[in-house]
Amino acid sequence: MRKLLTSPAKMSMGNTEDTIYQNALKYIADLSLNLMAVKVNHHPEDFLGWCKTLHRICKHDINLNLLDEKQLLPLKKLQEILEQGISITQLKMLRIAPWPIFTKIINDMAEQQSLAERLALMAHIEGLREQSLSDMIEEDRLAFTGKHTVAHDPSMYQFDVEWFAGTKGAKTFHLLVQAHPEDFDQALAHISLTGDVSLAQYQAFVATYKQIFAEHTDGEKAPLMAATRLLAMRRPDQFIALTNNKLSILCQGLNIAKFNNQNFDSYYQDMVLSLQSFAWHRQGEPENSEELSLWKVRAVLVDMFLFADEDQAKNSNYIKLRDKPTKTKVGVVKAVKRSKESAEVLVDKALAGEDIPEYLLDMRSTIVNSVQGGKTVDQAISLMRTIFG
Repeated sequence: MRKLLTSPAKMSMGNTEDTIYQNALKYIADLSLNLMAVKVNHHPEDFLGWCKTLHRICKHDINLNLLDEKQLLPLKKLQEILEQGISITQLKMLRIAPWPIFTKIINDMAEQQSLAERLALMAHIEGLREQSLSDMIEEDRLAFTGKHTVAHDPSMYQFDVEWFAGTKGAKTFHLLVQAHPEDFDQALAHISLTGDVSLAQYQAFVATYKQIFAEHTDGEKAPLMAATRLLAMRRPDQFIALTNNKLSILCQGLNIAKFNNQNFDSYYQDMVLSLQSFAWHRQGEPENSEELSLWKVRAVLVDMFLFADEDQAKNSNYIKLRDKPTKTKVGVVKAVKRSKESAEVLVDKALAGEDIPEYLLDMRSTIVNSVQGGKTVDQAISLMRTIFG
C-alpha cells in the first residue's frame, strides 16, 4: 500500500493531476492506518489507473468496521477527489484522442455508462427532430427537453430521457416550454439540422431563447444549462449538454476557463469550438454502421468520459420505472395521467409492428382507452392477447 500511495510522486503529471494528488493526500493522512491494512496486488504506472485503483480500494477493500465515525467524512471526500481525478484525466484524453481511441473508450465503458440506453434515446430524438415542439405529445416534448416522468411508458420509452443533461430542476424552463412551445420552436429553427452551425446561427438562437424569458417571466434570467439540452438534442454532433454538477469538471478536463449559467458566449466560443477542434470530432463520416451511430451524436457522447459509479446504470429512471411494482401496498393500481392524444400516438407506434395480428388492429380504440386510463401499452395489448388471442 505504501508503494501505491506514493507512486504518483514518480509519475509524469501536469499541474492539474498534481493538485488532485495533493488534495487526496490530505484525506489519505486521516485514513493511513486503515489503508495500510489493505493488501495491494496491482500498482498502476499512470495517474488514471492510480485513481481508479485507490477508488476501488476505498469503496470495496477498506474495512469500514474499523473506521471511527470521524473518519467517514475523510473517506467520502477522498472518494470524491478520486472521482474528479478519473473524470478530468479521461477528459484530457479527448484533447489528443483520434477517432479509433474515442470509440474504443466509449465501447469499453458501454455497460457502465448505459450506452445502449443513451443511443436508444438519441434514436428516438432523431425521429422527433423535424417535428416541432408544439406538435409533439407531452411525453416526447419532455424527452426532448430532459425530464423523465411516470408518463414515460417503459414499454415505449426504453431509455432514461435524462441522460446527458436532466432538466427536472429547471421549473420555469419547463413551464415556459409547456405554455409557449412555439416560441422555443422559433429559437431552435435558427440551428440548421445539417452542416456546421455558425456563430450567427447560435447567436440568433440565444437571442430568441432569452426573449422568451424576458417576455414571459418577471425578470428571470434565461438558464444556459437548459438551453444546452435543447441545442444538444437538435444537433448532438455539434453541441454538448451541460448541468451545473458537471460544468466544473468539464472545464478542468478540457482546459478552459469555468463559466456560469448565463455565459452563453463562453459556452460556444470556449467549449463548443474546443470540442470541434479535436481530432475525433473532425473525423469524416464513417462507413461502418456501428461507428456511424456514434459519429452522429459524438459531441454529446463526451459524457462517456466522465466518472461513472458502478451503480449508475441500474439507477436509470427507465429501469427504476420498468421494475417498479404496479400496485401500492393496499393493492390499488396507480393510474398514470395521459392525454388521449398521447395514448393514441403510443398505441399506434406499438401497433405498427410487423407481428401485430389483425384482431389487435381492430381493437385500437379499446387499447387506446386502456392506455389513457393508466395501463402501459404492453399491459393493454397483453390483456387483449390473453382474452382474444
